[in-house]
Amino acid sequence: MDVKEQDILGDAIAQHWYYKAKASYLSHYLQGREYTRILDVGAGSGFFSRHLLNTTSATEALCVDPFYDKEWDDVEGNKPIQFRRNADGFDADLVLMMDVLEHVDDDVGLLNQYFAHAPSGTLALITVPAFSFLWSGHDVFLEHRRRYTLTSLCNVVAGAELDVEQISYGFGAVFPLAATTRLVGRMTGDKDEPKSDLKIHHPLVNATLGMLCTLDHPVLSFNKLAGLSVFCLARKR
Repeated sequence: MDVKEQDILGDAIAQHWYYKAKASYLSHYLQGREYTRILDVGAGSGFFSRHLLNTTSATEALCVDPFYDKEWDDVEGNKPIQFRRNADGFDADLVLMMDVLEHVDDDVGLLNQYFAHAPSGTLALITVPAFSFLWSGHDVFLEHRRRYTLTSLCNVVAGAELDVEQISYGFGAVFPLAATTRLVGRMTGDKDEPKSDLKIHHPLVNATLGMLCTLDHPVLSFNKLAGLSVFCLARKR
């Protein structure tokens, strides 16, 4: 997760509808996959690695983020989790890139940085924001370079010699609401004003949005139509 969003939500991250839903989608995509050591690139608080350590048989995680002001070791679910500015010497069989590629000019290059020497069969779980027409001040605030479609992310993944095993849109149920909000903002001149859409909601609103996201689960793997994020599971050739 982005460090800026961590600053906004604070201790409320785990209860926020967006991150709860994203963690559940992550588990859905990885169901039945075998992995033990997690490398979480651009990890921020390590929210997603902590989720997997608590809910799967994964044994350890390394969270990497160049914006950490210090490096430290922690424990989650009686399993080690490290926080470092780089991933030197860590051998992972699952690499998470949760909303990372959109932050860099060379997205293929960043994937190659972590996968050029990875063993064949290493898994990658990648998420990115979807659709250029949804561009808003939220993207400006988070310093995004671009948004993606299924096709454009497939091209990036292929450029790093990864094979896509599964790809689809997530947050389809809330897509109409979010798209309407973004398009109205564009008409009123708020398109590029740098500000985050993320905030702490009233509990009823938070619960309602979370419930809507649960509607995605039966079709999550097959949603090729629309959503706020692209989810991709790929494997090193």
